[in-house]
Amino acid sequence: MTVTTRFAPSPTGKLHVGNIRTALHNWMWAKKQGGRFLLRIDDTDEARSEERFVESIRADLGWLGMSPDGEQRQSGHFDRYERVFEQLRSAGRIYPCYETPQELDLKRKVLLGRGLPPIYDRAALKLSEADRRKLASDGKRPHWRFRLDHDTPIEWSDRIRGDQHFDPALLSDPVIRREDESWLYLLPSVIDDIDMGVTDVVRGEDHVSNTAVQIQMFEALDAAPPAFAHEALLTGVEGKLSKRLGSLGAEHFREEGIEPQALIALLARIGTSDPVEPVADPAPLIERFDFAHFGRAPARFDEEELRMLNAKIVHLLDFDRVAARLPDGMTAEAWDAVRPNLMRVEDADIWWRVIEGPVDTGHDPADRDFLAQAAELAANIDWSGDPWHTLTGALKQTTGRKGRALFLPLRKVLTGHDHGPDMAALLPLIGRERTIARLQP
Repeated sequence: MTVTTRFAPSPTGKLHVGNIRTALHNWMWAKKQGGRFLLRIDDTDEARSEERFVESIRADLGWLGMSPDGEQRQSGHFDRYERVFEQLRSAGRIYPCYETPQELDLKRKVLLGRGLPPIYDRAALKLSEADRRKLASDGKRPHWRFRLDHDTPIEWSDRIRGDQHFDPALLSDPVIRREDESWLYLLPSVIDDIDMGVTDVVRGEDHVSNTAVQIQMFEALDAAPPAFAHEALLTGVEGKLSKRLGSLGAEHFREEGIEPQALIALLARIGTSDPVEPVADPAPLIERFDFAHFGRAPARFDEEELRMLNAKIVHLLDFDRVAARLPDGMTAEAWDAVRPNLMRVEDADIWWRVIEGPVDTGHDPADRDFLAQAAELAANIDWSGDPWHTLTGALKQTTGRKGRALFLPLRKVLTGHDHGPDMAALLPLIGRERTIARLQP
């Protein structure tokens, strides 16, 4: 059977870093197995779903290089959900309930006060048909629950968490449909996973209890459930679940100049026993992807670590991969000269302006004579080889300067900075005429 994974976001907002990590791991697993990675837009919440978020999700996946092998939308399958709903209702696996949210909350509090699990007591199953007709005549509309089979233990082997065991008698029958007949996540997701041929699901550990009840839904529909992998959730640098992570999305990272390769390299490895490494191609990450390497401890997401990793990846990018984002006229030689000093590709513009000039650096009066000698020597050395070492070698002989006293005044007057790219690579790009003009008082 072809391994098929899916990423199923709700288009009620933009993707955040936690969503991206889930999508990435589903994509990586499918690619490693030679399978399919599908996008499912879970837009059953018609009031909150917006088309602009659908477009944003597609754009973000495209930016990350995770184009899906297929796409579908839940809003196109309402007829299918109705048919399954009627099938399960006829089989006695779905039943109507009439308690208000306030009544349910009071029941939970009473049970907790008695030291009991706050699970639904199935009071609605005791209603007669006459009771239901009376409630309907009074204008009461039901919500609907899936009836768990209390006689069948729920078990599965989780790819990350290992063997899982749930006693269904200790779980509430899950609500699958609201009073206004809109769908909750649980049942439509199962129906679509069956129809899409989904074989593997990677998602956060906050879905473990959902998985337990969904396994019985798969069984009620005579379908084998997918293999599940529930990964630890992301935490912020403060060591606890961070609301800030919910606001960090692809748009934020793009604005910060983060390369998609850096985000992939970090999210592929944090929370695993594998080291985070700067790789510009996801192929080695996919090759080593292994659920056995995932830990149970929360995965720590650190933006500073991402920025440092980004810089290392920028240093690996060849000219052809970045040419369209560089300043007009910037050459491959210039890119190779400046990229070891960049944190972001966009910062290349700073050094291209240094190369092209003009550079308003000013001259330290104490270095006036030294720089005048440098200008004279620069006019007479051979520029066809290594002008920087030729120039500094000649200056060392004529002035007796060495080390910082020799190199720093030259760097500052030629670039306007006291640090930066290797001057041996930078000076040929600045060129003879610009060098002489900048050295002259």
